[in-house]
Amino acid sequence: MVIGKVVGTVVASQKEAELVGLKFLAVQPLDLATGEVKDGGVIAVDAVGAGVGEIVLYASGSSARQTTVTQNRPVDATIMAIVDTFEVGGEVRYRK
Repeated sequence: MVIGKVVGTVVASQKEAELVGLKFLAVQPLDLATGEVKDGGVIAVDAVGAGVGEIVLYASGSSARQTTVTQNRPVDATIMAIVDTFEVGGEVRYRK
C-alpha cells in the first residue's frame, strides 16, 4: 500500500458498465519523511468514503481488486483506508 493525499475528484459520465456507481478520486503520494505531497499520482476508486484533503492508504495493481467494492472490476488503484495519524521515528507527521 501507498500513503497519499486526496487532491481532487474525477467525473466520467461515459464509462464501462463495470465502473458505474464507483467514485473516482485523484490521489498524490506522500513523502513519509516530510509528510509532503510528491510528484505523480493516480486516479483511484474510493472504497471507504474518503474526501478531498484526506490522507489515505491506497493499493494498485491486482491488490486494487481485492475489496468488496472493486472485486472483478477493471480498476488499477483503490483507496482502502482513511488515515487518522502517522508518525515516523517517533515524530507525528500527520494527525487528522
